[in-house]
Amino acid sequence: MKKAGWALPLLLTLIIWGCGGGGTSTIAKSVTLKGSDTMVILGQRWAETYMKFHPEKRIQVTGGGSGTGIAALINGGTDICEASRPMKDKEKEMVRSRHGRGVKEIPVALDGVAIYVPQSSPIQSLTRAQLKSIYTGTITNWRDVGGLDQKIVAYSRENNSGTYVFFKEHVLDNEDFAREVQTLPGTAAVVNAVSKDAASLGYGGIAYASGIKAVAVKRDDASEGVKPSMESVDSGQYPLSRQLFFYTVGEPTGETKVFIDWVLGPEGQKICEEVGFYPLVRK
Repeated sequence: MKKAGWALPLLLTLIIWGCGGGGTSTIAKSVTLKGSDTMVILGQRWAETYMKFHPEKRIQVTGGGSGTGIAALINGGTDICEASRPMKDKEKEMVRSRHGRGVKEIPVALDGVAIYVPQSSPIQSLTRAQLKSIYTGTITNWRDVGGLDQKIVAYSRENNSGTYVFFKEHVLDNEDFAREVQTLPGTAAVVNAVSKDAASLGYGGIAYASGIKAVAVKRDDASEGVKPSMESVDSGQYPLSRQLFFYTVGEPTGETKVFIDWVLGPEGQKICEEVGFYPLVRK
């Protein structure tokens, strides 16, 4: 499986234009996607491939974080919000209040939030409780979790990230991150930092796990460690499995619906694997 390890800066804007082919065909109304930095590489590949076979169409893909995409959906600034976390009830209510329609939640791919450590790290697995203790500041030295006598350098995403929200809810039980945890603007930045720091760890989407080691995660001390894989994420055995979403205002229609239907079809789901995520429906 190919992994996506290239740098993706904050507020990355990937604007992909369809070529007009060999005639004078009219270009249809563009479809805009905005949101999750985790998903932006997936959205880019979907757009590129879709327009290759539909050169008269235009798809625009913009990152910035799930929170940014949700705000754009509320404000009418995007056709599709890409989000690596579910929308909150208050956010859905804001959409209804603004547009007079509810949101349509559409799962489009599966992901495992991987725990990154350097390839040289002796750490092979961590429990959910150990991760919580590290990120809330209770555990500060690797020797306390079976590693070397080194101060732990923990990296996190910024708070507009859906991955940040997912991690805070599912690992920290909504407690605050320790003040010493260093925030970075994108998953690629977290991977880059971890790969260069022997005492570090971070977290993010499985598609970015290149040049580092993704450790096994245990639900508790009595459980076996499970690494993120297609099988463990698809079955929910991996403790940090999640869905990735599209959100629209009301039921998608027109060109937006055509594109989403293609994403959910065999061609679109195959691209999930090519990028490094997992398809919703296995073959």
